[in-house]
Amino acid sequence: MSVETWYHLLGILVVVFPAGLLSLLGLSSLAGHPLSERVVARATEAAVVAGLAAVIGVLGMMLTNGDRRVPIEIGNWVLIEQSQAHTDFHFHISFVFDRLSVPFAILSFVLVGTIGAFANVYLHREQGYVRFFLFYSVFLLGMIVSSLAGTIETLFLGWELVGLSSALLVAYFHDRPSPVRNGLRVWMVYRVADAAFLVAAIVLHHLTGEGNFEALMGTGAWPEGKASLSSSEALLVGLLLLVAAAGKSALVPFSGWLPRAMEGPTPSSAVFYGSLSVHLGAFLLLRVSPILELSALLCVAITGLGLMTALFAAITARVQTDVKSALAFASLTQVGIIVAEIGLGFRYLALIHIIGHACLRTLQLLRAPTLLRDYHTLENAIGQHLPHRAELAAGSVPLRVRVWLYRFALERGYLDGMLAEYVVEPFVRSFRWFDSLERRWTDFLTGKPSRESDHTQNALDVEVKA
Repeated sequence: MSVETWYHLLGILVVVFPAGLLSLLGLSSLAGHPLSERVVARATEAAVVAGLAAVIGVLGMMLTNGDRRVPIEIGNWVLIEQSQAHTDFHFHISFVFDRLSVPFAILSFVLVGTIGAFANVYLHREQGYVRFFLFYSVFLLGMIVSSLAGTIETLFLGWELVGLSSALLVAYFHDRPSPVRNGLRVWMVYRVADAAFLVAAIVLHHLTGEGNFEALMGTGAWPEGKASLSSSEALLVGLLLLVAAAGKSALVPFSGWLPRAMEGPTPSSAVFYGSLSVHLGAFLLLRVSPILELSALLCVAITGLGLMTALFAAITARVQTDVKSALAFASLTQVGIIVAEIGLGFRYLALIHIIGHACLRTLQLLRAPTLLRDYHTLENAIGQHLPHRAELAAGSVPLRVRVWLYRFALERGYLDGMLAEYVVEPFVRSFRWFDSLERRWTDFLTGKPSRESDHTQNALDVEVKA
């Protein structure tokens, strides 16, 4: 076989193995015959190892042949033919292996495999064991599709899979109201980010006629491509993508949902908000970095947002009372710095920073439950609490400022309240309004009020009285 054939075969296998794992777990659950823990663990291990071997094989061939960019064309998923005066709309699926996608795909397989091995023991005999690995397989497929996406439509597909699996795993313990409520809150914030991403994709289609990254960023290998947009067009598209990245990576002002995401089990917290999902916004900015170079104002906005997020997260992390939230805000501090590096033009530095930070936070979050037990054992042995080192700058900051900063950090910058008022509540009100219209219409057609209408009205009356 030719080199191109081997590239195509291995490139397809990188995506096929995660998709096969999702199909196996999903179809068995839909059929009412969920697999045993042993089979699920073996299937997950086989899919991750095989996918990792395939992407390493592609990397080895690229290094041997001196290729810096290898596109894998799949074809059009949707094709809508229009008149000659208008460009055809198509949902084109393609994957690309380059200096950005290959390291991120390898990182995804390694960390997801590590967390899968940990979750196999951590969730042993848990009632939702198979359900966890089903959502886990959705996340793995979404990360691989996002990493290797060669078009903005393909990247949006992987982006949606990651967001869906994240929200479902935040609400993993669905027998309690708090995880479900927090999962819905995360999902609503993701909807805002996804809407910005979708609008950016539509704008790019109107400006260039397609969503292929090769046409948008130039034919050069990442990050040397030159985007074919004007400065004003790049600013518009870049700001939309910045909103999408901010929502996905919990940048200011969307940081309020981050502590709510800690309701999920420790393995999901590690893979989502410690290592991979929280860096997906930064990955998006890296992928479209040729667009960022066209607008100095856009680069300033990205750098400023990253530094603001890093400062906010550094202050907030110091007053958290639980280890998962403290590590989440510590992770957000580094993500803010990574975004600032991207805004300043340090592409390779940001990529290396993502890889190192993701590995560190994954190990920290997986080690956190055992670390707390070790601390308690040590404190019981010495008969007192472990001493805490005072901050060096505490004596130079006035007491009033320190109190204000403490209250600001304890309330997490009041961002959660602002998200509830300006993002979540408008969504809830609009959904309830549409629901009431639908029920009135169905009541009109049937000639009598439905039981659901009575229950809804009673619930609204109770809420208004409360």
